[in-house]
Amino acid sequence: MSLTIYGQQLTSRLLIGSALYPSPQVMKQAILASGSQVVTLSLKRQNPTEQSGQQIWQYLQEIVSQNNGHLLPNTAGCKTAKEAVTLAKMSREIFQTDWLKLEVIGDDYNLQPDPIELLSATEQLLNDGFKVLPYCTDDLVLCQRLYDLGCEVIMPWASPIGTGKGLMNPYNLETIRLRLPQATLIVDAGIGKPSDACLAMEMGYDGVLLNSAVALADNPVLMAKAFAQALQAGEQGYVAGVMQQRQTAHPSTPTLDTPFWHQN
Repeated sequence: MSLTIYGQQLTSRLLIGSALYPSPQVMKQAILASGSQVVTLSLKRQNPTEQSGQQIWQYLQEIVSQNNGHLLPNTAGCKTAKEAVTLAKMSREIFQTDWLKLEVIGDDYNLQPDPIELLSATEQLLNDGFKVLPYCTDDLVLCQRLYDLGCEVIMPWASPIGTGKGLMNPYNLETIRLRLPQATLIVDAGIGKPSDACLAMEMGYDGVLLNSAVALADNPVLMAKAFAQALQAGEQGYVAGVMQQRQTAHPSTPTLDTPFWHQN
């Protein structure tokens, strides 16, 4: 089944980052191996006004074009709504896209988003025509507020960025899925291994965005393939319907040649 982001249908449910790879060549191979059609890139790490990152941006555009994909600029490193909005407008001019992964960080220790600044930036950008994909914590009320503002896609974290701790609060993520059935939900940040991504998809999430788990693997290309397969397995498990857990054991094979009154 396809993933829909603001009306755009994608064949892959995996979104992938472009940072931390050992080389541009490995990055390209890993992105292509993942099958991802959405590649994120950070503007804050470059200087858009001087276009100092133009070479790597063009390189990424060539990669995504091979998968009929999309670049997803992000505002990583921004700490205020004003800063994020300014950077977003620069990105739209440079990349000619209204898609934006919105990050407004409130704490340098765990890179936790600032909910107040995030809501402010989201409202301003939506009013300016951006298609905002906000990165947020697994806070139900915050996700509801973002959805009410008009975000069709919401991206709660699994755990803090780059930690690889996986799904630290499954209950929170399950509740967000339950309470926002119409929203496109993508788990973003903290994924460490393919089984983490599979669990998110089994919960009914629509996709997973990750970077470090692939880029910092011993073999990024092989890990990218593993994540692609994990997402497919998780999605199929969710669609198939997972059996209900039981408190007591039940035999998986029938009892034969035993009187029916002994078969309880």
